Amino acid sequence: MSITIRHVLAVSERELAGLAALLADCVEGGASVGFMQPLEAQQATAFWRAVAQDVKEGRRALLVAQDGERIVGTVQLALAQPDNQGHRADLCKMLVASGARRQGVGAALLDAAERVGRDLRKTLLVLDTANADAERLYERAGWQRVGTIPGYALWPQGGSCATTYFYRELGSA
Repeated sequence: MSITIRHVLAVSERELAGLAALLADCVEGGASVGFMQPLEAQQATAFWRAVAQDVKEGRRALLVAQDGERIVGTVQLALAQPDNQGHRADLCKMLVASGARRQGVGAALLDAAERVGRDLRKTLLVLDTANADAERLYERAGWQRVGTIPGYALWPQGGSCATTYFYRELGSA
């Protein structure tokens, strides 16, 4: 697999379709990323259209991992923060296609997101995750575990899951 990471500044219809398919794959596979099963195609597309609008308006940074033309992963930085938190961003919706996991896609996306955060003069990134594999990824990359909240969210097929919070200091802007 030959992965290319891109910082997307304007989301095309083709990218919307690829991102919606990626989201559906992850939710179907049991990822707790804010959606329940079954995830309807219209719901996935509507979500990505809203993200595309946020990207267009500078409220969000979107990165995609591609294997050729196929989107196999994505991550976002939520940039719109309260006035007293403009130095930070939330890393969110880290998604890796089921067939592309454990091949370095998540690590490459995380590294790229940290670079974009620095480029945007952010000094702190925060995230939450319900996935034990992702926890290992973040810890290996130097993120600091803050704590775990039991029963914070639901798995897409039902049943509660814990969520663990992490942060990463990027240095002075």
